[in-house]
Amino acid sequence: MLDGVMLLWFMLTAAAVLVAIDIRSTPESPVLKWGFVLLTAYSGPLGAFLYVLGCREPLPELHERYVAVRCRQVLGSTMHCVAGDGIGILAGAAIGAVLTLPQLADIALEYLLGFGFGWTIFQALFMRDMAGSSYRRSLTSTFMPEFLSMNVLMAGMMPVAAFGRMLLGFHPGPSTPEFWFIMSTALMVGFVIAYPMNWWLVAKGLKHGMMTVRPRAEKKEAAMTMAAPQDHAAGHEAERAGGQNTGHGAGHRPPPSTAEIAGMAALSVVVFGLGIGLALALGGH
Repeated sequence: MLDGVMLLWFMLTAAAVLVAIDIRSTPESPVLKWGFVLLTAYSGPLGAFLYVLGCREPLPELHERYVAVRCRQVLGSTMHCVAGDGIGILAGAAIGAVLTLPQLADIALEYLLGFGFGWTIFQALFMRDMAGSSYRRSLTSTFMPEFLSMNVLMAGMMPVAAFGRMLLGFHPGPSTPEFWFIMSTALMVGFVIAYPMNWWLVAKGLKHGMMTVRPRAEKKEAAMTMAAPQDHAAGHEAERAGGQNTGHGAGHRPPPSTAEIAGMAALSVVVFGLGIGLALALGGH
């Protein structure tokens, strides 16, 4: 039964990844394009569904308005988190399985690699234009948003992965389909758990949402349909690169207070701790 379910899932995922062909024509930031491709590889038809309803331009010159809606902005932010962190998490899970690490050590490795890759590469490096092209400044500005988002993402993933291994009765390695099926399911649940935190991060201007990047020739037409303030650092950088980049997630919003950030950090740590506790209980360690 499980073999049949996994085979069907992998077939649907292979078909869904063809979204990469379509997304090339979407006027979205390149890093978010790759993010949707990765999310679809993780989540199969769900990722393709989210791309079509959340990012794909419904009609010419409407992308700016379409993605300016808050729920789509948060979709872009959460997808960016899951896509980048997911690479490190999957690498950590694969290494942990091969080395047969204890459960806590496995969780620690997944967290460190997921956070490290998501923060230093997918957030700070790929989005440094939004920090005036300064990688150091980008590292500083993206650390706390990445920390908050990563905590709740892992909180959703850990119990699901532990439950899947409990049902199997063994810890599958990366050479088995069971490993990828379990991790895919875990990442989808992590996406759902991380969505509310990303809503707060986008609402407070701490994370970007969807963006619109058009060729210079379309600049004037796109500007007429903008529905949200432009992130000027990103826009100027995109123009120098030969296009227009309209950021919708962090434009001119009052920043959260130190107390608000501290409160959300504490909440994320509590949620993370609950996830670890549940994972350990399910894992029998």
